[in-house]
Amino acid sequence: MLDGDNLRDGLNSNLGFSENDRSENIRRASEVASLMSKTGCIVIASFISPFQVDRDKARNVSKSNFFEIYLSAALEICEERDPKGLYKKARSGVIKDFTGVDSAYEVPQSPDYMIDTGKDTIEESFLSLKQFNDKKFKLED
Repeated sequence: MLDGDNLRDGLNSNLGFSENDRSENIRRASEVASLMSKTGCIVIASFISPFQVDRDKARNVSKSNFFEIYLSAALEICEERDPKGLYKKARSGVIKDFTGVDSAYEVPQSPDYMIDTGKDTIEESFLSLKQFNDKKFKLED
């Protein structure tokens, strides 16, 4: 599992949230995920990737081993769930260029799979992802 917050604490600690830094963050994460998948790992990379061009580049890095899963939720729900208070900071101007507040988010036009986490429970979302994963990565007997 590659998590955006974890990579930003280490590998990507020198990156901010400008459009260029966001793109570089996704590029690096894509390269790491691709390297891991080539060793036989199933990599779940969870990142806020607001721009289609970056998602397309990520797909190109991993070629046939890439599946774009769009976890959807309305902005209001994301704000309600915000354990770090980041949306509040963005709304008050403390954080600039925050995705969904004062920086654009381009909704994926043709993801490989979509889960509406605004409607589905955590358990339903997990089971849905697991079923997709099991179907795509079925091991031969």
